[in-house]
Amino acid sequence: MTQWRVPGGRSVDWAALEAVLGTALPSDFRSLAEAYSVLVIDDFLMVSLPKPGAEAPWAYESRDDEILQDLYEMGDTEDYVPYPQPGGLISWASSNSGDIFYWRTSPADPDAWPVVVRTDNADWNEFPVGVVEFLAGVYGRTIDVPSMPGSFPGDSPQVLGLSDRID
Repeated sequence: MTQWRVPGGRSVDWAALEAVLGTALPSDFRSLAEAYSVLVIDDFLMVSLPKPGAEAPWAYESRDDEILQDLYEMGDTEDYVPYPQPGGLISWASSNSGDIFYWRTSPADPDAWPVVVRTDNADWNEFPVGVVEFLAGVYGRTIDVPSMPGSFPGDSPQVLGLSDRID
């Protein structure tokens, strides 16, 4: 993954983002967002990373998850609730088959937030790890997400990154 790191890092305005979002974010995610502008694993899992200067739209999109709200109103979220309810879910990634990756915002310390995955066939799975440990575990096949395609990650998974600039 080092080939896709942004030289010198990125300058995300975390104070502005967290003011709109209404909470701090886990430090491992902040480090990931400072190092990468776009992160796609095996052309399947896309991590949503805020862009410098566009922190507010990222926060609004992560906070106001209409799909999660609809699922909640239909009673299809098991015991999970949308953020900003206490312990509510905030999205941080998705897959090209409809899986959504969240943090459960409980306990109070963002660095202790577990990863929650809602698979495309409506299975909910919780993992007591942070984003980076989760991604490394999925990539390295030490974390199995039930109901996700058996072909992910592939035998030679690739991590793709792109710059913020499109020429």
